[in-house]
Amino acid sequence: MSDTQTPQAPNSPSSQEATASAPARSFSAKAKTRLLGFSLLGFFCYFISFSLGDFSKNTIVVDHIANIIKYFLGSELTAWVCIAAMVAGAIQPFVKKTWNKDTTNLVFTIFKIAGVPVGLIYVLSKYYGMQFGPDALYTPGMLPFLFEKLAMSLTFVIPIGSALIIFLTDYGLMEFTGVFARPFMRPVYKTPGRSAIDAVASFVGSYSIALLITGKQYRTGYYSRKEAAIIATGFSTVSATFCVVVAKTLGLMEHWNLFFWGALAVTFIVTAITVRMWPLRSMPNEYVDNKKMLDEPVLTSGILKTAAAEGLAIAENSPPIFQNMFKNLLVGISVTVGLIPSIMSVGLLGLVLAEFTPVFDIISYLFYPFTMLLQFAEAQLVAKSVSLGIAEMFLPAALAKDLDIVTRYVVGVTCISEILFFSASIPCMVAMNIPVSIKDMIIIWYERVVLSLLIATPLAMFLF
Repeated sequence: MSDTQTPQAPNSPSSQEATASAPARSFSAKAKTRLLGFSLLGFFCYFISFSLGDFSKNTIVVDHIANIIKYFLGSELTAWVCIAAMVAGAIQPFVKKTWNKDTTNLVFTIFKIAGVPVGLIYVLSKYYGMQFGPDALYTPGMLPFLFEKLAMSLTFVIPIGSALIIFLTDYGLMEFTGVFARPFMRPVYKTPGRSAIDAVASFVGSYSIALLITGKQYRTGYYSRKEAAIIATGFSTVSATFCVVVAKTLGLMEHWNLFFWGALAVTFIVTAITVRMWPLRSMPNEYVDNKKMLDEPVLTSGILKTAAAEGLAIAENSPPIFQNMFKNLLVGISVTVGLIPSIMSVGLLGLVLAEFTPVFDIISYLFYPFTMLLQFAEAQLVAKSVSLGIAEMFLPAALAKDLDIVTRYVVGVTCISEILFFSASIPCMVAMNIPVSIKDMIIIWYERVVLSLLIATPLAMFLF
């Protein structure tokens, strides 16, 4: 990725405003075919919805493939594949020897281990009539929702999405679009142009990959502390693959493009606002060991030529497609097994707290004035739904899945735009040494949820 480029040559003060043009270089027909052809294929896989008769309703290629696999495996075998993935996820921290690396890793290792019996008791109950625990756990919005709507979907959607995402990420499209982002990233988001790659990496790849990029750029001096914090809390949301699961849960796949592009737009608008709010605006522009790399050159002309050159350079040197797909499939499997047991345990804990305790009712009052102002018919329920996002980004969809389409759309977009949640992104930021305190993350989360509600609601009313 272009985030690993070597630093630019020194520029005099006057030349900082000079035109940066692309180097004269010829590229092979293979590179041009890859950049154009694979980018179009990636666009088709992720952004074109269609139906396969009555077998698989209006959705995108990634979801169609997952549905086909689950159909041929059958419900029961699919469930056991999901359980096997959970067991692998519970073992993973011990294999990688990260379980006791710090308190965060220890806590989430416990959650991963706890997720296995949670999934297992549901499978034993559904397929073998062996019920464990109270009846309340088996109501549609509890274990059935977590296991069937989330865990079973993610078991296949994430690996498939990871394998196919290379068409958007690995053959020049990100670098091509990143060049066009340079003129506005600094004035709008107060970050370098190269941070556009981080932003795109999240939406089309994985927030963990984007955070990995951010941490590396911060440690090597390309980002200041403030810039790293803005990028991590403003762009590193869940990927298009996760957006599919949210959209499916909320019954929005028939409106996939409206949902996805709306979520992307709201996320970036909210980020442009939060960088001008405390605590982000007050963070120092300091660098690790005072080690600042040189600024990017200002592009005043030749932008298309530069963009094409950077995109083609990546396409020219990218690995063969099937080798690359297999490598990314393995990454997707690793992410999946680490995620779904946590979703079962953290998700169940969140739902139990929401259903049987006043914890999230109390938290919801932080959002109730806004949901009431926006005139939601179920203002208190919407406030409670979005408050659940701090525990796990999927949980708001669990409470909102039966509401009207405008409300479902707003809650779904807020799930994506909030970015920060304790089941994954927050511990990932801690692990990547992103310089943001837990207190600041919670404050930024609150700001993002409120702003997402205020922006997504009029958008939803306009669209529907």
